[in-house]
Order: sequence, then C-alpha cells, then structure tokens
Amino acid sequence: MPKRLQILFFSLFTFISVCGQGLPPVTEVRAVWLATHFGLDWPDKNKSIESQKKDLTNMLDVIKEANFNTVFFQTRLRGDASYKSKIEPLNKNLKSSKTFDPLQFVIEECHNRGLECHAWFITYPLGTKKHVENHGANSVVKKYPDMCIFYDDEWRLDPGHPKTKEYLLSLVDEIVSGYDIDGISFDYIRYSEAKPGFPDQKTHAKYGKGKSLQEWRRQNINSFVRDAYKLVKSKKNWVQVSSSTIGVYQKIAKVKGFPLTAYNDVFQDVAHWMREGIHDAIYPMMYYKNELFDPYLLEWSKICQRRLVVPVLGIYKMLPNEKHPDNGNWSTDLFYSQIKKTRQHNIKGQGFFRTKFMVDNTKGFLSGIKRNYYKNPAKLPPLTWLNSTPPAPPRNLTIVKAGKNRIKLQWQHSSKGDNKPSFNIYSSTSKNINLSNSSHLTAIGVRENEIILETKGGMYFTVTASDRYRNESSNSSVVYLPN
Repeated sequence: MPKRLQILFFSLFTFISVCGQGLPPVTEVRAVWLATHFGLDWPDKNKSIESQKKDLTNMLDVIKEANFNTVFFQTRLRGDASYKSKIEPLNKNLKSSKTFDPLQFVIEECHNRGLECHAWFITYPLGTKKHVENHGANSVVKKYPDMCIFYDDEWRLDPGHPKTKEYLLSLVDEIVSGYDIDGISFDYIRYSEAKPGFPDQKTHAKYGKGKSLQEWRRQNINSFVRDAYKLVKSKKNWVQVSSSTIGVYQKIAKVKGFPLTAYNDVFQDVAHWMREGIHDAIYPMMYYKNELFDPYLLEWSKICQRRLVVPVLGIYKMLPNEKHPDNGNWSTDLFYSQIKKTRQHNIKGQGFFRTKFMVDNTKGFLSGIKRNYYKNPAKLPPLTWLNSTPPAPPRNLTIVKAGKNRIKLQWQHSSKGDNKPSFNIYSSTSKNINLSNSSHLTAIGVRENEIILETKGGMYFTVTASDRYRNESSNSSVVYLPN
C-alpha cells in the first residue's frame, strides 16, 4: 500500500474551547477492541474484499478522528486466524486472496493514522463442535487431539499439556516475526470459569509432579507467559506483551458481592507476572458498576505499579439485556464517570469493548467522549523498563504554504534500524510551546517526515520524535506561520 500524507484540521477555536473546559491528559492509552470472531465488528462476510477494506478504513477514520491511539485487532480467534497463517486456517468471514492479508492491511492502515496496532490473541478456547468441524482436517482438535478437552460445550486447549505451550508459542512466533505489530495481547489466558471444574485430572496426574491442582494450574499459565515474553523480546524487544484478565484479581473482604476472581477462579497469577517482569501491561476487563469498579481499580494499580494497567470498560452493556436487566442498558454517564476515576487515580488510560459500539455512537457515547474527554490527541506512556533512552530530536523544521489555509511541515531525522521513530506535532499561538500541555498537541504517530495541516495562520509549530518504546525526544526548532 502506498504511503500517504496525513491531513489534519486545526484552528484557534480548538485552543479556546479546550482551555475553557479543562485539559485531558497529554499521555494516556485510549484503546478499542476490534473483534473479528463471527464478524462482530469486522468484516461482513457477504461483502467483497474491497468493500471489507473500505469498512475497516471507515472505522479507523472514526476512531482516529475521536483521538484514540490504540487498536486491539483480533488476530488469533478460536483455532483460526485473521492473517495468512501456516499453522491455522483463515477465519471464515475473511476472503481468501493471494494479495490480501487482513492483519497486514490493518497494521498499515492503523500506522497510517498514527494508531498502534496490537494483535489480540485468544489463547485456550477453540470453539464449539460446529466451529471446529468447519475447520475440517486443519482444526487443532483433529491434528492434536491429545492436548484438547471438550468442556462446557466448547473445545479448549489443555494448559497443562506440554504440547499446548509449544503450539501456542509457534503461533506467537509466527505473528511477531511476520508482522510489524506494536504488541501482542493474550485473552482467555485462563482456565474455564464454568463449574464444577475443568476435567484435567488425567493431565494433572501425569504432569503435576506432586503439586496441588490449583498451584499446578497457575504454574502452567505462568510458564506460558514467561516463555511467550522471552520469545517476543528475543524477536522484537519493543513489542509489548499484555493480557486481558478477569476484572478482579482477588476478593477484597470489605467489598460486598463475590465476583469471579483472576487468581482463585481462573488461575491468573497476575501479581507474579508483574513481580517477575514478564508482562508490560494488564488490561483487566472491568465490566462492573461503581460498587465493584472503584475498589478493584485501585487494587489493580497496586498490583501493576511497575508496569501499565488500563481498565477495559464494557460499553456493550449500554444495550438492553432482557435476560439480565441489571447487566444491560447502562448509562453513558456511568462510563464517563469511570473515565474520570481512571484519571483521578493516575491510571494510564482506558480501553473499550467493543469497536462497533463506539463507532456506532451508541447512546451518543462517542460524541460525548470526543467533546468532553478526548478533545485532543494523547501520546502513549513510555515503556521505560524496556528502554529509556530518547531518540534525537528532529532538525531543520521548515514550513511552506500548500494551498488555501494549508501548510506543509517538513523536517529531517537520522533514524536507523527497526526502532524507527514516529513524530508528534505541537502547535500554539505562543512561541512557548509546552510539550506537557495537551492543547498544544496536534498530531501523534506521524510516520513520514512531513505533514499537511489546515490552519488560518498566526501559529507556532514544533516537532518531536518518539521511538518504538514511546520515548520522546526534545523538540525541534520552532517555526512560525503568520496570519
């Protein structure tokens, strides 16, 4: 796909309105989860490849225009893939083509818009009997029946079988080595929460080595997390490793109710992952109302203090739920309140499940976010535990007219290797541009050494470089566009 210039719209009115209402953070994660399973968010299986592409770019345009900065794209589903895998079959909703690789296309389109793209990876579930049968001889169950268990109406990989880890690592290697992703994020990296219990007694008896069932299960997941982290960092150190976990780590005694817990019920030992340093971020699925959301948000902050924690908010619950009325028809104000709370407690951002509910502007939620919470772009938090050395600043910034109310900014930067930086653009009516003021941040993630802006003039501009670890340079010289 040919590279293209980004065109941004910019005016003095933006500064006035933002400053009058209070500024959002200049640095935070703003993420959406884009589901491909059953074509929930994308694609429509009845459309042509070109129409599918257009639908995807339209969604990304909406997300970008609302100042999001991260997309989690469902890359490995349930025993099938949204990319050209040599290991698992292509998802049935996607059209087969020699020239079209969905993951490659999504990455390029995200990067063209200054968005990070993370590979969302379903870990252990393989799908229903019908889903598996549709994969025919290429299904994981057919090829490796000894490491698969049918439970709770679904086939699953057995986390305790040694071949399971080897198999999953081969998929991780294929994705990280073959694609320019910014991260890989494990979902369903847990045992089934269904009762009475996952039937892995035979595997435990064979491989448990005297450990209790609970200890052994946590060890199985820890072992995969550890080896996946090492594998990813050996390939591309800047690729972030994260997981979407159950929204509660352990029960807090003083909090009413007994929600499902990561540690006790599905054996996700997240605190251990953080102590050992084998995760870069946690995205807990905090699909709760305030009586559960507030205390457990603070608990996650304590557990993940060395790395990033970003709660995922279940905006799909804005729709009515006839079977469970209290678990549906949630108000937009509830989610706006949760955004405020993440900022009050210095949590490093928010995620939203799923993209469709955001792009469809369900209950006017997207309009409200853009108007009141995401008024300006936001940079992503730096991954200082991986690398804390900032790149050199851009140099030789110039500004030229590019038509009526249009300018072109151009600069130079000496970048080498895979850690090639992207660029952030700042603007102000004052020469004293503040890199910590979100109203001065005009664009993030620019991949080229130039950008076209629409402006009426009377503005100062400067540029910084950000490497793949999100370390930001000092700014370039400042240039001025007179009225």
